[in-house]
Amino acid sequence: MRRRVRRYAWLMGTCLTLFAGSLPVYYLFGVVPAVAMCLIAMVCPPVAVIVANTPDPTDPEDRDTPFGPYAD
Repeated sequence: MRRRVRRYAWLMGTCLTLFAGSLPVYYLFGVVPAVAMCLIAMVCPPVAVIVANTPDPTDPEDRDTPFGPYAD
């Protein structure tokens, strides 16, 4: 469970950094890099949710896995 929370936090932190950093990039480098950063930031939240909801079969506290040693 902790590993999933850490992965989610890192991905969402990356998303926020990209989104917030796109404004200075816009002023320094132009529209294209800023829009590219926003597009990458737009894709990060769904990926973060998918990664956070993927069960970890090696974690003994993650007992709701449909596979692995704790499968019913």
